[in-house]
Amino acid sequence: MIFIFSLVTPFLKNSALKSAREALIREIEKKRNSRVITLIHRAESISFLGFPVRRYIDIEDSEEILRAIKLTPPDMPIDLILHTPGGLVLAAEQIARALKMHRGKVTVFVPHYAMSGGTLIALAADEIIMDENAVLGPLDPQIGNMPAPSILAAVRKKDVNQVDDQTLILADIAEKAIRQVKEFVVEILSDKVPKEKAEEIADKLCSGHWTHDYPLNYEKLREMGIQVKTDMPQEIYDLMDLYKQAEPKRPSVNYIPAPYYNRKETGNGNR
Repeated sequence: MIFIFSLVTPFLKNSALKSAREALIREIEKKRNSRVITLIHRAESISFLGFPVRRYIDIEDSEEILRAIKLTPPDMPIDLILHTPGGLVLAAEQIARALKMHRGKVTVFVPHYAMSGGTLIALAADEIIMDENAVLGPLDPQIGNMPAPSILAAVRKKDVNQVDDQTLILADIAEKAIRQVKEFVVEILSDKVPKEKAEEIADKLCSGHWTHDYPLNYEKLREMGIQVKTDMPQEIYDLMDLYKQAEPKRPSVNYIPAPYYNRKETGNGNR
């Protein structure tokens, strides 16, 4: 009986937690008449040993978010709740581009932090709402475990004949990576600020002006020319409270998996 109880209890607990999350997501959606998507990465525990595994933005996340956007009417607002240390550039760019192409208003909520690829996603939104203590981060590409701008800086300090071929290859990749990320940042900011300002912001975020984990709060972002609001709804904090416990095999993207229709089309106020 004890063995059976130990197996059933976590399942029931996880089921109740999932239901509570979905209920609160529906509540936010009804209040804001929007599609709510969460991209929340926490440290997970695997197996009975409880080893922590940290999650990052990956292709699975981008696939799920792209599906959620496809299920959303073009004119319906999207609210993305973002909490992540970053991750794969390809996945982050896919998400950012899909959000930018969505015709309805896109709002990104950052209750705590959205670093690296999370920042890239946030910049694609029509509106960024952050907690007063929340932060975004720089976008300098990482080549292996080294910042691309630092690789270039190290190579420039030496005569080219004193640098080994592998480092020169890394420097070439680093130069391309920085250029590509800058171009993408300018692209997603093109409808928010003048091109010259977009290029200035991109250069500051991508060129190694800060270390990769440097926290950029709303005041620093505003100084750079990025518009940020701090009126975070209480429901966002309430939802984050439901993600505190580590759960094995929990998907980091969550949304109500059904196509939505505009209220005007249904005629009865229901989705």
